[in-house]
Amino acid sequence: MKEFLARELYHNSIGDWGISLLIILGAIVAGKILYWFFGNIIKKITDKTKTKIDDIIVDMIEEPIVLALAIIGMWYGLHRLEFSEEWHQFMRNVYHILIAINVTWLIARLVDAVIQEYIVPLAEKTESSLDDQIIPVVRKVLRSVIWILGIILALNNAGYDVGALIAGLGIGGLALAMAAKDSVANIFGGIMIFTDKPFKVGDRIKINGFDGTISEVGIRTSRMITLEGRLVTIPNSLFTGDMVENVSAEPCRKVVLNLGLTYDMKAEQMEKGIELLKEIAKTNNNVNDDYLVSFNSFGDFSLGILFVYYIKSGSDNLDTQTAINLEILKQFGANDLDMAFPTQTIYSIGEK
Repeated sequence: MKEFLARELYHNSIGDWGISLLIILGAIVAGKILYWFFGNIIKKITDKTKTKIDDIIVDMIEEPIVLALAIIGMWYGLHRLEFSEEWHQFMRNVYHILIAINVTWLIARLVDAVIQEYIVPLAEKTESSLDDQIIPVVRKVLRSVIWILGIILALNNAGYDVGALIAGLGIGGLALAMAAKDSVANIFGGIMIFTDKPFKVGDRIKINGFDGTISEVGIRTSRMITLEGRLVTIPNSLFTGDMVENVSAEPCRKVVLNLGLTYDMKAEQMEKGIELLKEIAKTNNNVNDDYLVSFNSFGDFSLGILFVYYIKSGSDNLDTQTAINLEILKQFGANDLDMAFPTQTIYSIGEK
């Protein structure tokens, strides 16, 4: 047995390889025990406290600590063996990279957990949809920044020329920005929607020939359900470069109605018609008080009455117009106020 353990394998005895393997396995087992200790002992203690920050810290550091113990075990297990200087240098570089990545992973987890536990609930309580849309983007950006910095730090500790790498990333980033300029314009358009609030979800708008209700507002695109029931996806950059008509934001809907009575109407009948229109507008609860009625024209085949009224915001426009028009027909018919229609009288001249 001693002879077998004394045999040399890659400049080290089998016994030394076995001890190194035991060190690595021991570190992994210690990490598992520590993981169990955190999950069954420490968590029960932190659950009894009033604050949540200790629960977040304990929950987020469990796995990184297990990985850290495994990295330490690998370091001590392999570092005690005899290798060439180049191989030892390579292991040191790998060790530095793994440690930096593990620390970065821990920081990213902590930051993300704090945002999820504290920032997101606050955003959900606000009436504005801006924070609900921005927070997921901020979380992704923060994670990306943390990981980029962590990787740069890892490569720097490993002895790589980070300056040259950053310069290369700068050139590549410029090329990427040129290629993604439309996406950037859409993102800025989305931010403009959230800040300026030209419309919100549920509003009916008109833009670029489309008329419909906004069903979703995203960072890059917004979605509209047109009056025909079709789904239209609109790039947000369009809202910054085109005029947007918010139909839902109108205080009231103006309706202009031109009525024509026959020429055999007397002045008293015309006055009666005007009074009836005023009464119809006054008694309809969906119509504002600032209605207008005027005997405004002597037409080619009718005496014109202009009737302008305003439907209150929130009322059903079509139902209100239907009710008004039906009431006009009833009232005018009951008072012998005849509507005119295009007529033409042809006179024939006899031969001399």
